[in-house]
Amino acid sequence: MNLLDQRVAEALSSQGVLARAVPGFQPRQGQHEMAMAVSRTVQAGGQLVVEAGTGTGKTYAYLVPVLLSGQRALVSTATKALQDQLFSRDIPRLIDALGLPIRVALLKGRSNYLCLHRMGQARHSHELSHPSSQKALAKIEAWAQSTRSGDMAELTGLDERSSLWQLVTSTRDNCLGSSCPSYRACHVNLARKEAMASDVVVINHHLFFADLSVRESGVAELLPTVRVTVFDEAHQLNEIGVHFLGQQLSTVQLHELVRDVLATGLQLARGLVDWQALSGSLEKATRDWRLSAGEHRGAVRLRWTGQQPDHVDPQAWRASLQALTQCLLDVQNGLDMVSELAPDFQRLAERTRELLQRAALFAGEPQGDGVRWAEVSAQLRVVESPLDIAQAFEALTRAPDAPLPGQGGHHIPSALDDGPEGHGQFGPAPVRQEGGAPVAGSPGVGQRAWIFTSATLGDEPSLRWFTQPCGLDSAEVMQVNSPFDYAQQAAVYVPPHLPRPGDPDHARQVAALVLESLAILGGRTLVLTTTLFSMRSIGEQLQAQADARVEVLVQGQSPKRRLMERFREGGGVGDPHGRPGCVLVASASFWEGFDVPGDALQLVVIDKLPFPPPDDPLFEARSQRLTQQGQSAFADHALPEAAVSLKQGAGRLIRSESDRGILVVCDTRLSAMSYGRRLMRALPPMRRIEHHPDFLDALRQLTKEASGF
Repeated sequence: MNLLDQRVAEALSSQGVLARAVPGFQPRQGQHEMAMAVSRTVQAGGQLVVEAGTGTGKTYAYLVPVLLSGQRALVSTATKALQDQLFSRDIPRLIDALGLPIRVALLKGRSNYLCLHRMGQARHSHELSHPSSQKALAKIEAWAQSTRSGDMAELTGLDERSSLWQLVTSTRDNCLGSSCPSYRACHVNLARKEAMASDVVVINHHLFFADLSVRESGVAELLPTVRVTVFDEAHQLNEIGVHFLGQQLSTVQLHELVRDVLATGLQLARGLVDWQALSGSLEKATRDWRLSAGEHRGAVRLRWTGQQPDHVDPQAWRASLQALTQCLLDVQNGLDMVSELAPDFQRLAERTRELLQRAALFAGEPQGDGVRWAEVSAQLRVVESPLDIAQAFEALTRAPDAPLPGQGGHHIPSALDDGPEGHGQFGPAPVRQEGGAPVAGSPGVGQRAWIFTSATLGDEPSLRWFTQPCGLDSAEVMQVNSPFDYAQQAAVYVPPHLPRPGDPDHARQVAALVLESLAILGGRTLVLTTTLFSMRSIGEQLQAQADARVEVLVQGQSPKRRLMERFREGGGVGDPHGRPGCVLVASASFWEGFDVPGDALQLVVIDKLPFPPPDDPLFEARSQRLTQQGQSAFADHALPEAAVSLKQGAGRLIRSESDRGILVVCDTRLSAMSYGRRLMRALPPMRRIEHHPDFLDALRQLTKEASGF
C-alpha cells in the first residue's frame, strides 16, 4: 500500500482524524472500498464509475483521496443544493480535519450572480411599477453594498422564478463582457478569477456543459489545468449534456429580447428609433409563432422529422417563422443604427443575429444523426440535439491533454476575458508537497483522472445504462452496496386489488389507499406520481377527503422549498407540539434529492412504474437507433430507464440506519409481468408484503414505534 492509499485508509478508519473531528462519523466498508478505488484512479489516471448505495458516504469516499492527493480538482454536481453543501460544509470540514492548506472556490452559472450593471438599469424598468417590486429592489441594492460573492443564494425571500431576479442578473445573451462599465467589479468575473487560482473548484453539470458548448464561463479553461474531475449525481449527466450540446430557439428567448430592446432603446436612444414599434412587432410575431404550434392539453413534446413538427399546420408554421425572421431583421437594422452609442446595443445586435441563425436552422428539415422536437406549453421551444453525449464526452475523457472540442489548441475569447495577459498563466498545477516531498503516487502530466458516482447508475452490474450514452465503455465500474439493513428497516408492497394504471379509476383508488394509510399513520407519507395529471387528481381527492388532522401538501401550490421544510417538520401521532401530520403529493423533481431522515417520512407511495413516455421524440429516436443496432428498445432502454427512476423514488424512504418505512408501488405489473422481477431486483433488498391486512398491520407497527408505545 503506497503513501496515499495508507493516508486515505487511516483517515477513514475508526481511529482516524475523521472519527475524532466529524460528529457522527462511522467507518463503513463500502466507503473504504470506494475510497481505495478513487485513490487508485487518482494516481493512475483513467475513468472510474461507482454506483454507491444510499448511506455509503460516497461524498467523503471521493473527497478524502482527492484532497489528500494534492492534485488540482474539479467537482461537479447535478444540483445547486449539493454544490452549496460541498462548498459550505463538506469540503471545509474535511480540510480542517485533515489539516490541508487547500484553497476552494465555488463557481455557478452567470444567472446566479448579481449583475451590477443590470441592477442599475432595473430602476428604469416598467416592471418595477408595483411598490412591492420597488421594495424588493431596494433590498437587493442594500445587499449589494455588503456582499462579497454576489451569489443570489445569499438573498432570502426572492425566488429565482421572479421577474425581478431576471432584471438584476445577466445571461450569456445579455452580458456585455469587458465592455461593461461595471466589468472590474463584476461578481461573475471575480468568481471566475477565484476559481482559476484555487486548488478545488465546485461547479454543477449545467455550468459544465453550458461552458463547454460556448466556452464562456471559465470551466473550459479550468479543465486542462486540473488532473482530477469528479461528477457526483452523475446519473443526470447525459440528459443535461444533451440539452446543452444541441441547438434551441424559444419564445422565452424572444420575449427577453423584446423586453431588453425596448428598455435599452428607451433609456439610451429614445427618439432615434421607433423602439415601441420594433418591439411590438417582434412580440406579436413571437405570439403568432407560438399559436401556430396549436393548442395542446398540458405540456407536450411533438415529433419533428419533416419541415415542421407533427400535428402542426404547415402553412401557418412557415408563415409565422417567416414573419418572425422579418421582425428580427427589422430589430437588427434598428440596433445597427445606434450600435456606436453604447455596448448594450452591440450585444443586443449579436443576440439578434444568433436568433436569426437559429430561426434559419429550424426553417429547414432536420439534419444529421440527432433528433429534433418541439416543446409546446404556454411557451414554445424547438430543439435539435444529439441522442447522447458519448461522442463529445469520449473525446474529452480519452485524450487527457488534447484541446477541448472546438478549441483547436488556442484560447477562444469569451465574454469574461481579462485580455491576452490574463490567460495562459494557470498551467497544470504542480503537485503540492508535504515536508518537501511530493505526495506518493500522484499522477504525472497527462494522466488525468475522471470519477463518476451516484446512488443510481443502472439496473445491472455493468451499469451500461450510464456508461454507454456517456462514452465510458472502457471505464472501471464498481457497485458499492448500502450499509442499511433493508430487510429489517423497510418493506415493499404491491397492492394486488388495484386496477392497472391505464384504468380510468386508477388514480381514485390510489388516493383511497393513501387515505386508508393516513388514517393509521396520521401523516408521514410521500406520494410520487409519474404525471402532473395524476398528481393533481390524487392531490385534489386527498384535500377533499383527508382527516383535518392531516395537512395535504401538493407540489405547485406552494414554493418547493416551503413544501420541503413543512414536510420535514413532521407532526401527527405522538408529535409533542401537536402539529398535524403531512402527506406530500409530488412529481418530477421530488423523485430525487429530497432527503427526509427520521420519522417524518415512513410511507412512500408510487402511483405507477415510471416508464418513459413512448411518444417522447428523444425516447423514440433512441429506441429506433437501438433497434437498428439489433438491440431491444424495451429491454435495453425503456426497462433500465424505469428501473433507475424507480430506484430514485424508492431511495426517498430510508435515509439513515434508524429509519423504518414501507414502499408501496401501485402497479400490479411489478408482480404480474415477467419484467417485474428485473425491476424488483433493482430495488433495495426490502422484505415483501403480499396481502393487504399485513400491510395495514405493518403501518400500525410503524405508528406504535413512532409514538413510543
